Amino acid sequence: MPDKQPAVYILANARNGTLYIGVTSNLLQRMWQHRESVIDGFTSQYEVKTLVWYEMHSTMESAICREKALKKWERSWKLRLIEKTNPQWCGLWPQIIGLT
Repeated sequence: MPDKQPAVYILANARNGTLYIGVTSNLLQRMWQHRESVIDGFTSQYEVKTLVWYEMHSTMESAICREKALKKWERSWKLRLIEKTNPQWCGLWPQIIGLT
């Protein structure tokens, strides 16, 4: 995975738990920041640290548009999106760092 590539991602604190949708130009770096609670905010306050879904984009513009659209989705749609590719809600950190 290249260091710099736009991505949209969903974090969770547990299966069917609190969700966070974000966008970044560097998924590896941003996931490390969430996992280590480097930045104060929603994800550190609610312990939302598990990457359960992500989608790579060719441009930051398309990633931002997708993030905004997902944030407007009903919760049930977001859960189905996650479960479509990650039915067990496994943490995807090993996948993005190349361990799987």
